[in-house]
Amino acid sequence: MTWAPGEPQIIRDRLISDGGWFTRPGCAVFNLYRPSTIRPRHGDPSLWTDHIRRVFGDDGLDHILSWLAHRVQRPQEKINHALVLGGLQGIGKDTLLEPVKAAIGPWNFAEVSPQQILGRFNGFLRSVILRINEARDLGEFDRFQFYDHLKAYTAAPPDVLRVDEKHRIEYSILNVCGVIITTNHKTDGIYLPADDRRHYVAWSDRTKESFTPEYWRALYGWFDAGGREIVANYLANVDLSGFDPKAPPPKTAAFAEIVASSRAPEDDEMSDALEALGWPTATTLQQIKGKASADFLLWLSDRKNSRRVSHRLESCGYVAVPNDGQKTDGRWKIGGNNIVVYAKNTLSVRDRILAVRRFVEERTRP
Repeated sequence: MTWAPGEPQIIRDRLISDGGWFTRPGCAVFNLYRPSTIRPRHGDPSLWTDHIRRVFGDDGLDHILSWLAHRVQRPQEKINHALVLGGLQGIGKDTLLEPVKAAIGPWNFAEVSPQQILGRFNGFLRSVILRINEARDLGEFDRFQFYDHLKAYTAAPPDVLRVDEKHRIEYSILNVCGVIITTNHKTDGIYLPADDRRHYVAWSDRTKESFTPEYWRALYGWFDAGGREIVANYLANVDLSGFDPKAPPPKTAAFAEIVASSRAPEDDEMSDALEALGWPTATTLQQIKGKASADFLLWLSDRKNSRRVSHRLESCGYVAVPNDGQKTDGRWKIGGNNIVVYAKNTLSVRDRILAVRRFVEERTRP
């Protein structure tokens, strides 16, 4: 079995594995996907679009609408970035998704917490839209872990994901879920590095006092009186010719603010040490310690921070390069010691390895 939007319930003469679909005459796959049963109808969707405009402004309106319309029109196609919808509680972030849920089919809309994302069971991947609710700081290490864990869900490749559901045999599905992250927290919310290409951030400065009880009654009354069907029709007919689901999303002012708030103080101190080294092509923690300030040297030498050092270096543009010839821990032999060597992440994998080899050779010559 699998879950595959756009395919028939019984998919004949094909099977799916980690690499995707392949031909297998005489075999069949049962498709768990069920399309929406809503009956779209013509009408004026402005009550809903005006709500999005009121919450996020004109700047974010077009991109949000195109992203949501893509989920309705092309559920079988992956969008290579997530929507981050942020703002204070009670401003209608969930409300704007209410008719979209009906348009794609409520059973194709999954809601999870950040903790569930980091857990073992991942049946929520079987969704056209996956909403991660109220993402916020889980502690510094968990922020990085959450970001790294989401990479496989917010973009493809991987083209195929393995679904592990409780009391059910694991099975493969196409990686087509569209991720929406909602949060009330900007400065202590999700982690985003400056070079991120997987998140479009829309942020609202509205407060719950911006909306009266009558406003919500009118909007939800309209939903119940056929507004969901009108929105479904509208999204099914949005022109997507200018929307590239594989392209990096625009970077908004809110994105820049989250990036700035994601930087730990140690990032600046690490940058200072690397700058003192002349931003080398390859380096080691030992070299960085030689240029670190007294306080930062204490931080680097504290064993409880050892797992965070690589994140600090990655934020500054350096990644660890494993030694393929070292079968145990992948470290490099320098001066009789096994040492981790880092190289600039702007280099290709091949150039990183060459740079590290030159670095090691220079330090092991007689």
